[in-house]
Amino acid sequence: MSSKKQQDDGQKIIAANRKAHFDYFIIERLEVGISLVGSELRPCREGKVTLKDSYAEEIGGELWLYDMHIGSNPFSNRLDHEPERKRRLLAHKIEIIKWGNKVRTSGMTIVPLKVYFKDGKVKVELALVKGKAKYDKREALQKKDAKRDIDRELGGRY
Repeated sequence: MSSKKQQDDGQKIIAANRKAHFDYFIIERLEVGISLVGSELRPCREGKVTLKDSYAEEIGGELWLYDMHIGSNPFSNRLDHEPERKRRLLAHKIEIIKWGNKVRTSGMTIVPLKVYFKDGKVKVELALVKGKAKYDKREALQKKDAKRDIDRELGGRY
């Protein structure tokens, strides 16, 4: 087995946005499909995907994912894909409209949390998020440090 994480329910994680939990309050999650071209699948299998600074937007009743980097495929010649092109996300129309309204009215953002294979298909876990202020981030770091210290102290005893 490769060094990629394999979850119990048959999911193979391709990429994760670990910084999203630190930068945002996660309000709601949604699993969606993604429309890829043929030359993008091999780099996904090899884990050449980056979610840094990527976001999703609802335009004309469709969800689009921006700034997700998928590396190039060395075996595709002139038909190679553009690494950071916008990609269409596949979700139910009702969910797209609901999330689009929340983004427009309450100042939230749609951010991808992870990209993974599920039953042979590439899926994206999106989150409806609200940005954290600087003091919220400091508070989260203090809680994390306190929890680590407690675990360290109790770890030897139990």
